[in-house]
Amino acid sequence: MYADLNNAQITVDASRDSVIIVDRFATVRGGRTLDVTGFTPDVIYAGHPIIVETATGVHKPLPLNGGATAYGALPAGHTYTGVLDGSILKSKPFAGILTQGTINPTATYYDFATIAAAFKTAVPLIDQRAD
Repeated sequence: MYADLNNAQITVDASRDSVIIVDRFATVRGGRTLDVTGFTPDVIYAGHPIIVETATGVHKPLPLNGGATAYGALPAGHTYTGVLDGSILKSKPFAGILTQGTINPTATYYDFATIAAAFKTAVPLIDQRAD
């Protein structure tokens, strides 16, 4: 019997990261490890909204809608805190979180328009500007 010490190969397409994150002025110092419980995609892409549970301070990616084509609703007891600074694997959810800068919402992997107004109110230091 042999143990397989190789991780499964998953390619993360980070080619759009620099198009999505246009300017970086401030991030959460040291980043955070995300709680990815219930998040189904294998990759969390740059520009994905990051939320924090207000009671515990636990950071999570914003859930997706049932069809995984757009962002879902902000869960009760959570608030927006920023966006993911670079694409990461769900299996290694070590996240840089942008809190001040510029994003291109039309380049994100999911429909940002559904949350744009609420996100802007919660995180006013992240400018949303399409190219």
